[in-house]
Amino acid sequence: MEMNEMQKAEVLIEALPYIQRFNRKIIVVKYGGSAMVDEQLKHQVIQDVVLLKLVGFKPIIVHGGGKEISKWVGKVGMEPHFVNGLRVTDEATMEIAEMVLNKVNKSLVQLVNELGIKAVGISGKDGMMLHCEKKYSKGEDIGYVGDVTKVDPEIIYDLLEKDFLPIICPIGFDEEFKSYNINADDAACAIARAVHAEKLAFLTDVEGVYRDFEDKSSLISEMSVDEAQAFVESGSLGGGMLPKLQNCIDAIRNGVSRVHILDGRIAHCLLLEIFTNRGIGTALVGNDAERYSHE
Repeated sequence: MEMNEMQKAEVLIEALPYIQRFNRKIIVVKYGGSAMVDEQLKHQVIQDVVLLKLVGFKPIIVHGGGKEISKWVGKVGMEPHFVNGLRVTDEATMEIAEMVLNKVNKSLVQLVNELGIKAVGISGKDGMMLHCEKKYSKGEDIGYVGDVTKVDPEIIYDLLEKDFLPIICPIGFDEEFKSYNINADDAACAIARAVHAEKLAFLTDVEGVYRDFEDKSSLISEMSVDEAQAFVESGSLGGGMLPKLQNCIDAIRNGVSRVHILDGRIAHCLLLEIFTNRGIGTALVGNDAERYSHE
């Protein structure tokens, strides 16, 4: 569908109030799922983030790399062990995880740099940013997997102030300075809270939150924290969405203004959600926040 010049102008005008509203505001983008694996989607996400930066946002990317880690664990001939469906990260796996996450990190830095924006890739070890403690799964030891206990955002602020785009991989350290792999959703939430982000956007492989997962017309485009909490407690959520939604609720309760759950398989999902009246995913807002004009 070719747009005529007038339609293009209308699109830009529709974006204007959003550009004004978010100028100089911090947005944390949690990058994962198919959008990280599919080369074309990857480029579109990076284009979106660069555009956000050029119109005045201060974006921060937080990424995972679970699929890549699994691939390299297989390549070196190690057998992965699982407890309660979670990969056990022993010392050898942690070594590979850190190498792979840093590799992913620098490839994202390169993509942003290619578009003329200076990115800096760091892990949670840099500037002692992500302090963590050992995470247990239902009381069982799953190795070097961490829960964030404290975020020191000083290095992030320094980078933003100098106009760099920070790209963060979720590796933290404990009191003995041992390395830990942190779930990227958890890391993104903790970082968004620490920098009082205006927005936190999750790129996922689902369209958003449904009232009834079987009914694709029941997508919820906006919900308050209380509505979301009731939804979590109702027990009607699928496995992967439950911790995500709980994370989103915690982020809003800790000062993040809006959290967006987006389908990263849709080209330019970030721009559509942030700069248009309709939006395309699910936005979570504080109970007393003003609602946007999402139809």
